Amino acid sequence: MSLYTTELRRIFKRRVTRLMLALLVLGLAGIAIAFTVNSHKVGPAQVAAAEVRAEAAYQEQMRYHAESVRACEAAQAAGAGTDQFPPDCGRQWAPTRDNFQAQWFMPYQFEFREEFGAFIAIFAGILALFAFVVGASYIGAEWHTGGMTNLLLWRPKRLTVLFTKLAALLSTLLGLSVVLGALWTAAFWLIGRFDGVTGKMTQGVWESFALSGLRAVGLVLAVGAIAFGLASLGRHTAMALGVAVGVTVVSEIGVRTIMGLIGTPFGDRYVLSTYALAWFEKRWTLFDYDACNFRGGECVPGELVVTWQDSGLVFGIGTVVVLAAAIWSMRRRDVT
Repeated sequence: MSLYTTELRRIFKRRVTRLMLALLVLGLAGIAIAFTVNSHKVGPAQVAAAEVRAEAAYQEQMRYHAESVRACEAAQAAGAGTDQFPPDCGRQWAPTRDNFQAQWFMPYQFEFREEFGAFIAIFAGILALFAFVVGASYIGAEWHTGGMTNLLLWRPKRLTVLFTKLAALLSTLLGLSVVLGALWTAAFWLIGRFDGVTGKMTQGVWESFALSGLRAVGLVLAVGAIAFGLASLGRHTAMALGVAVGVTVVSEIGVRTIMGLIGTPFGDRYVLSTYALAWFEKRWTLFDYDACNFRGGECVPGELVVTWQDSGLVFGIGTVVVLAAAIWSMRRRDVT
């Protein structure tokens, strides 16, 4: 049996992998079920019920307004203090029927074409968390328990062993991403088909979803590789988890605070979450409200656009740096 096949079996034999996979599937299924329960087809009956509710809300507000006007008039007639009332008793503020639209009272209806893009990002975020935990614990446990040292006794080619383990991890993550991603897409398409609306699904829409899915898979693989590299570099799962917590705190709290204190324009361009948002939204615009570009006498804040290409460069460099450090450590350090 090849080393690659052995490592694939090892990944799925680990209790952490099985537990995380079960939690992953349950979490994704729970989200899909929740939207199935809460999404409703909107037909003539729902429209009529919404119109009735809108009219009832309008009439109720009219009664409240009329009571307020009468109380104001009574206070004025009695000569009591009327500081709490406007001079005309608020007659001109009477609600109008246009303020109560039926669409505000409609039940929630899932729209596949309009909303599924956000669910691709949700799927990627959940799967990336799975990739980080499994990737870090997979190689971290090997080092911590001495399994890596024992393996190198009969397969002394260090980098071959390291790359084989990484390949097994990434192929596992890729397979899970494709299979679960297909099920995720099918589940929400069925929700739109039977409990909501799918919208006009053109080839361009499907292509856009496919590209978003590819970016999601790329993020999952990058996160898995980074977790693997960090745990291999520190030879312990805690190394990857500690770095992840540290980077998150420094980036999301420390950098934001420092950039705000020193007044750096577009300070969020140094925050990792900005690039994560740009990765899925294709572009993310940052605003500098301290800088005015006068257009037609109006102050328009400065803008800085972060694209998904910028995000890919940042995440790509981070992945390469971590893996390069792990390779260097594997070649130079004692493995006993």
